[in-house]
Amino acid sequence: MEAVALTKSQARKIILEAAGLARKAQFGKGIEAVYQVIDHLGFVQLDTNYVVERAHHHVMAARIPGYQLEWLADLCEDGRVFEYFTSDAGFLPMNDFRFTLPVKEAFKAHSKTASLAESKLMKQMIDQIERDGPVMVGDFENDRQEASTGWWDWRPAKVALERLYMYGTLMISRTKKFQKVYDLPINLVPQETDVTMPGAEEYARFVILRTIGALGIASPKEMAWRARRVKGNLVKKELEKMVASGEVKSVTVEGLKGPYYMLPDQKINVKLSNEVFILSPFDILNVFRHRLKDFFHFDYQIECFVPAPKRIYGYFSLPILAGETFIARMDAKADRKGKILMVHNLHFEDVTLDETVLEKLIKSLQEFMKFNGCREIVFAKSNKPKYLKAIRKEL
Repeated sequence: MEAVALTKSQARKIILEAAGLARKAQFGKGIEAVYQVIDHLGFVQLDTNYVVERAHHHVMAARIPGYQLEWLADLCEDGRVFEYFTSDAGFLPMNDFRFTLPVKEAFKAHSKTASLAESKLMKQMIDQIERDGPVMVGDFENDRQEASTGWWDWRPAKVALERLYMYGTLMISRTKKFQKVYDLPINLVPQETDVTMPGAEEYARFVILRTIGALGIASPKEMAWRARRVKGNLVKKELEKMVASGEVKSVTVEGLKGPYYMLPDQKINVKLSNEVFILSPFDILNVFRHRLKDFFHFDYQIECFVPAPKRIYGYFSLPILAGETFIARMDAKADRKGKILMVHNLHFEDVTLDETVLEKLIKSLQEFMKFNGCREIVFAKSNKPKYLKAIRKEL
């Protein structure tokens, strides 16, 4: 079957529509839109960084006008959405619950064998939860034998609870302060949920369709990333079958090596509303650095993981998208007590912005300020004083 030939602009627009960024309110409004975003993407990455509002809320606020933080918790409480660690920690639609089972089995198979003490502790925890209800790490006495050696040096109770969570023996819900609460699946998974283990071929097909659906255009590299926890997965073999049967289409993109794939019912000529979106570093659009370079000519890296002397743009730089072009990156921090959004650096890319784009950027900045519970924006610096002056004047 002949591959579909796309220009880079066509490819970008398909990618943006798949990400839910072709236009404002692409998935509607209200709590139902939150579910639609998660159900469409299949996975919304969770992050605990609180420099600005947490990543999973940021993803929703970028797409859903008037987004309320409690909506995500409400969906979890209603059993429509749940939290688990697949490629990363994130929120998934409950309809996909059974497809986390191979991942849980993989964690069991490849984890370091628990010591006798750990096994005993895990059994005690399960007994306690069955008897008394859900628990938090703080419910257990400080059982550390030695002083902590660093950030990831968890004490035994935390290690045991996380192991049980990864295995699927326990699940997680969250308090209003975002603390983890561990409970039995029977208390969080609706009774009607399908919990049968998918076969290897079915799991591979799921990964392929979910990856392409969320990315619009995907390569085997991204599919492999999504399935990376399950060793020896059949993604490559099933992809070949699906292309041969017409369930997946081969795509070529001008100037790019590929191979790429998309769904057969994908529209080629997508129309964008050319809105301006301030995005999370952990947004589905930004998690694959190579895709940003290849499709959008945008070299982006989140620098909170980079040593301070080597940072170029700032600790937590947020990509800013206008239409199909990344126009800037903004290193920001929310001063919640002072209700001030501190913009340490507003760095514009090498593009020329017209008045319309600047107006939309200003509106997005205002919305982002309110979303972070702030009443004022303070800018420290920018590489384009002319644009910054226009922004300050309006704000």
